[in-house]
Amino acid sequence: MLIKEIRAEKILDSRGEPTIKVSVNGEEASAPSGKSVGKYETPSYHEDLGWNIDAINSLKFDFPIKSFSDLKKVENLICSKFKFRFAKQFGANALYALESAILKALAKSKNKELWQIVNENARIMPVPVGNAIGGGLHSVKFKVHPIFQEFLLIPKEKSFEKNVEVMNKIYNELGETIGTKLKNDEGAWQVTFNNDQVLQELEKYSNKIRIGLDVAASSFFKNGSYKYDDKILSPQEQRSYINHLINKYNILYVEDPLHQEDFDGFSKIVKKNLVVGDDLTATQIGRLKEAIDNKSINAMIIKPNQNGSLLELQKIFDLCKNKGIKTILSHRSGETMDSALADYAFGFQADFIKTGISTAWRQAKLQRMIEIEKSI
Repeated sequence: MLIKEIRAEKILDSRGEPTIKVSVNGEEASAPSGKSVGKYETPSYHEDLGWNIDAINSLKFDFPIKSFSDLKKVENLICSKFKFRFAKQFGANALYALESAILKALAKSKNKELWQIVNENARIMPVPVGNAIGGGLHSVKFKVHPIFQEFLLIPKEKSFEKNVEVMNKIYNELGETIGTKLKNDEGAWQVTFNNDQVLQELEKYSNKIRIGLDVAASSFFKNGSYKYDDKILSPQEQRSYINHLINKYNILYVEDPLHQEDFDGFSKIVKKNLVVGDDLTATQIGRLKEAIDNKSINAMIIKPNQNGSLLELQKIFDLCKNKGIKTILSHRSGETMDSALADYAFGFQADFIKTGISTAWRQAKLQRMIEIEKSI
């Protein structure tokens, strides 16, 4: 496939904030944007190139794209043109949208699905992880809210479609039980409960789901302590508190239970289930290697626009599988209607896909995942 036409432009994400869309040979891809941004994420755009719109439109491709591995040619072109050492210096959102659009165009030229360009032999469906009740930085416009960022549903059914049905049913029932119609940035219910009160509500559905938490601890770690509304905890007390919650509520999945520098502390969180790095690892292979060396995690959030390079995402997935680290391909709070995340979750054979539950931007990914399941 030759790249005959390329165009970049600004669009608005689900929060009404600007992000980037790239079209290659008529096939469009867009990048989401995060509210809870980790310290070690790749910057979204290169500061000297603004939103990278003109930079992308100036690229001239004089080589064919035949397979996923040819993205290396694209990254080499970017490095050469803009005098970068690494293509990621171009900016994560810009690079991801560009590479994704190229793969979509390649898939169309070959009459294949996007996931087949990544891995034609993919067969195992990921398990959905859905944000049902929100807090933290996703709910700051509400005066009272849980300090943990996300309270997650992880259903137990064997098919993806059935799992989505379970999430939707419990999500709707929670809204009625709690008596709220307010939703946060990710479509999760907004409540005035504390952490334990939310967990007690989710525990009622333990026959159908496992409970997950995104603690996002860096967001309330200040001057060496964890600042809650009703208490201040030392790092050791925070570890004890998290381990207490894991045991009390049989929590399957705990994401970022400690701040983003505490590799050693992560290693002391009980590993009977999943201890997940997000801000800790920030979809960077160097951070992942450090976490592995310190035995900090046994699962990792992977967000394409935290990194930018789909080639490096492949390396991250490969390393995780080699080291027995479970993988969770994740959306961002500011989403677009692009459903490619589902194709990448399946193509890279992620163990889980974290998309949220409610709103059109989340459901687009879930519906695409169901389409893939039916097609295989």
